[in-house]
Amino acid sequence: MSAPAYFLTWSCYGTWLHGDARGSVDSGSNQRGTPPLSPDSRRRQSESERMRYPHVLRSAEARILIAKTIEAHCQVRKWTLLAVNVRSSHVHVVVDCHESAPPERAMEQFKSWSTRCLREAGYALPDQKSWTEHGSTR
Repeated sequence: MSAPAYFLTWSCYGTWLHGDARGSVDSGSNQRGTPPLSPDSRRRQSESERMRYPHVLRSAEARILIAKTIEAHCQVRKWTLLAVNVRSSHVHVVVDCHESAPPERAMEQFKSWSTRCLREAGYALPDQKSWTEHGSTR
């Protein structure tokens, strides 16, 4: 029997901070069935002030590069890519890793390879942070 596919989502650096009106999760609220954090403008402002780099939004060209990088990585790993949607502020991927990787590792690899390709193509600076910490791994 095949393992279930993973629905992975992660955001670009600085585009979805804790306290955001859209809701968010932190290490204390990242359990199944736990409601997202309530909007908190002071927390969001505090997080914004602590950012070391400007927030990142992806251009259309960068989004195409990220999608192609994810597709190529799936081919190398022999994973089945079921869907990829790269937006200006976040990425969604549905992938079946055929039990060869847990969802966290798959997401880390997609983020790492995408960052490398973005830097090589000049869409990200060498010291620029590209993504938020972790993401959603359903």
